Amino acid sequence: MTELMIRNGDYVPDGSGGFCRVEGAEALLQRVLWKLCILRGSFPFLPELGSRLSALTREKPGGRTALARQYVTEALADEEGLEVTGVALEEEGGQTRLSVFLRWNGDNLTLETTL
Repeated sequence: MTELMIRNGDYVPDGSGGFCRVEGAEALLQRVLWKLCILRGSFPFLPELGSRLSALTREKPGGRTALARQYVTEALADEEGLEVTGVALEEEGGQTRLSVFLRWNGDNLTLETTL
């Protein structure tokens, strides 16, 4: 399945009047990032879409990694064949960097974003 490529919230033009497309693992990672960045419940007709990662800042630092894994797993539950194998949080300069480790179709994938 191919999907339109998104970068910085916009579709990426292909230079010929159309848009670039992605497929396979690249499409999956793009979809995963999108699901993790959307606030869960913000779409009335799709209440299960998105994540609760924004709630991490209200938790004590010691419990954030376990909750992050729970929230990531919850947000990606509908992705067939995708397993969350781990998450890592790194806090620096008031920002939190999230690394998500995945297994899909036998491949290990890593996604990083700032919360």
